[in-house]
This record gives sequence, C-alpha cells and structure tokens, in this order.
Amino acid sequence: MREELAGFTIGVTADRRRDELAALLQRRGARVVLAPALRIVPLADDTELREATRACLERPPDILMANTGIGMRGWLEAAEGWGLAEPLRGVLGDAYVVARGPKARGAIRAAGLYDQWSPASESCDEVVDHLRQRGVSGQVIAMQLHGERQPECTRALEEAGATVIEIPVYRWAPPTDPAPLHRLVDLVAGRLVDAVTFTSAPAVEALLRAAGDRTDAVLDALRSDVLASCVGQVTAEPLVRRGVPVSAPSRARLGALVRTIVDELPRRTVTIKVAGHLLTLRGHAAVVDGELRPLAPAPMAVLRALAQTPGRVLSRTALLRTLPRGADEHAVEMAVARLRAGLKAPRVVQTVVKRGYRLRVD
Repeated sequence: MREELAGFTIGVTADRRRDELAALLQRRGARVVLAPALRIVPLADDTELREATRACLERPPDILMANTGIGMRGWLEAAEGWGLAEPLRGVLGDAYVVARGPKARGAIRAAGLYDQWSPASESCDEVVDHLRQRGVSGQVIAMQLHGERQPECTRALEEAGATVIEIPVYRWAPPTDPAPLHRLVDLVAGRLVDAVTFTSAPAVEALLRAAGDRTDAVLDALRSDVLASCVGQVTAEPLVRRGVPVSAPSRARLGALVRTIVDELPRRTVTIKVAGHLLTLRGHAAVVDGELRPLAPAPMAVLRALAQTPGRVLSRTALLRTLPRGADEHAVEMAVARLRAGLKAPRVVQTVVKRGYRLRVD
C-alpha cells in the first residue's frame, strides 16, 4: 500500500498546529482523532509583562533566554503596542542570546537580533548548564517563559549568582471544549487508537489530568498497545518519568514526528498466513493480500483475539469478553458475521461446531 498509515487511528493533542499535523498524518492514510489537550492564550492582564519589559529597559539583560517562537513574537508585538519595541530590541541586541529551539531562533532573527547558542536537546536544563559553565554571577538574565513558570531553572541560575527577570507572555489553559479530550482518554484506555501524538510536555500532563481515575488504564495502554509519539525529548519527559516507552525524532519537527510514526507503527503489526491469505492486523483494519479492509470495533476485537493464537478455537464466551459490556453471545455471532463480510475472505474464520471459532491455518 502506498499510504503507510492506512488502517491506523492516531490521536492529536496539539492545538495551535493541529490542522497541520492532522493533514500530514491523513496524507499518509491515517484516521485522525483531534483532541486538543491545552490552548495557548495571551495574558488577559499584561501588567506583569509590561513591568518585566520595563525592568529589562532599566537594567539591560546580559543574557536573553528565548524559549519559544510564539512567546518572543508576542513579547515584541506587545512592546510595539506600548511604543517600546525599538528600545527593547536595542537592549536585547547587546545581550548574549540563547535560543532554545529553531522556532525561537526564527523569531529572534525575524526581529533583527542574533542568537549565539542553542542546546542540542532543546531543553531548559541544558541551557542552564551551559550558562552556569559560562558564568552568570552578577549578570542579569531575561527568561522568556513558555506558558508556565520554570522555578527550577530560575532557582538554579539565581543560586549561580544571576538576577533573573521572568518574561510571562502567555499561559496554558484548558481546551474550550473538553469533550474531545475526554473522548480520546476513552479511546486510549480502550486501546481503540494506535498512537497519540504530543507536541508539548504540558499536553501530556493535561491528558493524564483529564484521565482522572482512569490514569492507570491510560498509562498501561501507553506502555503496551498505544504508541506515545512525542515531538522531542523535552515533550517526552513526563511520560519517560512514568515508565512509558516513547517514540521521538532526533530533531523536534512535525515532519520528523510523522516520519517516526510511519517507521514505528507498521512494525508493531501482526502478520499471519491463514487459509491461503496473508493477513496483517492494523488499528481499525486488516490488510488481506495487500488490500485494506476497514473493520468496525467489534469485528476487529474478535479478529485480534483469534489472531493471538491462530488455529486455536475460542469459545463464544471467550470472544464475548473482547466486546463492550452488555453484549451477549448473539453479539459475538454478529461480530463474526461482520468480520467475514469485511475481510471478503470467508474461509479465514472457521466455525467449529459446539466449540466456537478459529482462524483457519491449514
């Protein structure tokens, strides 16, 4: 198949660039579930930002930590509205500028400034280590925040003798409509998505908060059947800390994130030979002799159960456990019938009289 992700369902927790990421995945055949975990909102009251800007003008920073592109642009745009853009660019132009990642670097250069250093990991910890090794005692550091305060970074720099001016430009807020996020939690806990993408560490925490008493079920799914795919190691850190294996590209870019998913998901599939056919199980579909056959959740659940031990007979009672609560043995028969019709290969699923069903391997 040309569409590498055909048959897979992928959750997208991003907000600002969700459409771009969804388009990249859909172009490769994936079914996408949009569920923004957070949204970025400008500070309703810009008093703190104005005061921090004036502090930079009164005591020009020796070092600028530019953490995000959207944050740097927002700061400079706000300064423009106050008539302080030129003075601010003037003092920042004399500072040693650290851009945490390529987006921050782009915003810095678009403003006519020049960055002197960037961390390979795009992590704040690496920035702090670099600055401490360089020496910050007696220096003023302007730290552009990215949504939340970073007390550990601030404390480490202050303990090294620096004065830190925190620049709050925006904050993280819950999504306007939380229903899609709760729906994604259900899908992850039920292992009805194949992967979930994260583009920020706060989005990881937001998904787990939304899970509530199902947090353990969500984490169990992410540790096994559902791929956690993060845009970079900084984003992945909350999951790694909880023992979740993470797929992440070496460079934090959406295109690279999609490529890692394209590489990883097909490797996680099960392929078996049954009744003269080559059968591959994907998230919401089976591939029969190279042809994609989309399946509803109940037939797909039955197929997965049968494929765990091809040739072994599973009773209706055993298959009933794979279906939603409240289903009866008639629902099993319906799921098997729909499975046969969906596969368009009726000999694949064999009825064993008075015993149940199996995949025909002979």
